[in-house]
Amino acid sequence: MKEDVSGFRFLLYSINYSPELTGIGKYNGEMAEWLAKSGCEVDVITAPPHYPEWKVHKGFSRFSYSRKRVNGVNVTRCPTFIPRHPNVVRRLIHLLSFAISSSIALFGKIFRKPDVVFVVQPTLFCVPLALLFCKLVGAKSILHIQDFEIDAMFGLELTKSSKRNRRLRFVSRMETYLLTKFDIVSSISYSMLAKARVKGVAENRLLYFPNWSDTEFINPSVDGRELRKSWGVEAHEKIVLYAGNIGAKQGLETVLDAAYTFQQRGLENVRFFIVGEGAHSERLRKLAEETGLSNLEFKPLQNWDNVPKMLAMADVHLVVQRRGVADAVLPSKLTNILSAGGHAIVTADENTELFKIVGKYPGVYTCISPENPELFTNAIEESLSLSENQPVNDAAREYAIRFLNKDSILNEFINRVQHQLGVNVVKLELNS
Repeated sequence: MKEDVSGFRFLLYSINYSPELTGIGKYNGEMAEWLAKSGCEVDVITAPPHYPEWKVHKGFSRFSYSRKRVNGVNVTRCPTFIPRHPNVVRRLIHLLSFAISSSIALFGKIFRKPDVVFVVQPTLFCVPLALLFCKLVGAKSILHIQDFEIDAMFGLELTKSSKRNRRLRFVSRMETYLLTKFDIVSSISYSMLAKARVKGVAENRLLYFPNWSDTEFINPSVDGRELRKSWGVEAHEKIVLYAGNIGAKQGLETVLDAAYTFQQRGLENVRFFIVGEGAHSERLRKLAEETGLSNLEFKPLQNWDNVPKMLAMADVHLVVQRRGVADAVLPSKLTNILSAGGHAIVTADENTELFKIVGKYPGVYTCISPENPELFTNAIEESLSLSENQPVNDAAREYAIRFLNKDSILNEFINRVQHQLGVNVVKLELNS
């Protein structure tokens, strides 16, 4: 059954939105359209699509506002600075430019009087005016944390100076103040909710709202042989696949190290593919070329229709992150890998939720310490052997069906919002 939210006004405020194919934009688009199909009046304020390529998609402009109704959703796109080669300063300008331009669009919705304003972090720059807007129109406020951007930034040591600790304390205090002003703070993992709790958010305002997968569309029965053939992969060859954002936090140099080791050992039947775009794409391609890797290829982001085939044809999937990132940024790509019944290798520290999940549900994926090339290579060899004997990872598929089904998660989210915000705010009726 699907919830009927007829007449309910929902404003989604996020820098990322469909037609971005990966990460936050993908989930925002799916949620907004799901709500619209349920009868909700959905408005979206966002930037032109640009992630993970860091390049504005064809047909969109970074310089002007646009308004369009897409699949039942009213989408307003705002001028945003999109750096072709992002670094810390350019990223901050990127986020700030969206916060400034989108504030005009936000207050242009003041007479729409949404019932709920759903702000997605990143970016925190949007939060102060979003809270002011909610107060003016009487809307309930939800902050959904996809990334703890401050934790991720300082965890990766992207800002280095003698005043770093002082800045961190100041920014952390500001973050705490803003978090505690929302009616609900939701996030995609229990570990991230624990971080929010430590930052001062009251227990009764926390809401678990995980990322999901379309478990019907992405399933183990999909045939990937046609795509495999188009990529020039022979029947006897094995595929090790990384698909997603190519950024600093992934540490994909470890994948190149593994490919080099396999090449040195003469294991010519193993092919490595890195599929995606991102800020470090050019650098990684250059490094692979300099290393002389003949067993590794780069492919562009695939259309959504090709994603199930791509996942189905891989023997081993890689979910790679640097040390210290896993609980600040939970990898969204993992949901679809599990739905496809894939054999995944995930790099995460022992204190992270990713590590705890595999302890609670053995076999769902293989979890190893980050930034350990020898351990990583050995894990790939073991997973290749496992996938040969068991092409479908039943434990992964069962986990996806039980915990990652899109309709179940979104229905539960609506029910919880109703409960925590009160029935006088969100009037829902079951629709069979």
